[in-house]
Amino acid sequence: MLASCTRGKKRTLFPVPALELYEEGIAPQLRERLGDHPDLRGRLYFLSGRHGLVSADAPLLPYDHKLTYERAQQLRPLVHRRLRQLLAGLIRPQLLVVVEPLYMVLLADLLADDDRPIVRWIPDPFGWHETAAVLDDWNWP
Repeated sequence: MLASCTRGKKRTLFPVPALELYEEGIAPQLRERLGDHPDLRGRLYFLSGRHGLVSADAPLLPYDHKLTYERAQQLRPLVHRRLRQLLAGLIRPQLLVVVEPLYMVLLADLLADDDRPIVRWIPDPFGWHETAAVLDDWNWP
């Protein structure tokens, strides 16, 4: 699952896991739903205008870096390479992507691959009801 980073971040002087850092969008609901399930947290990643693709447990400090089209183009190959590593060996992988349209630029190379995963895109970063419905369908707690 992929979600976008958020403008609102926890105030901290020490690195905290990405899932704990982000305070807006669907991050609070993801924290509540997946927080106690390390196996599922390990399948959650955030698309970040600063970091590209980060795992839910990646330690981060607060930052303010809005994604621009130019930055998305820079990060695109890095995100593609990392997603290919994560999806390697999976048969017909599925991705739930909950991001605003600009973040989809980061996924353009993956979507152009002949063996691309099945992608369910929710363009509203606050689209929790749609997200929860997919997670329910996947039997995620």
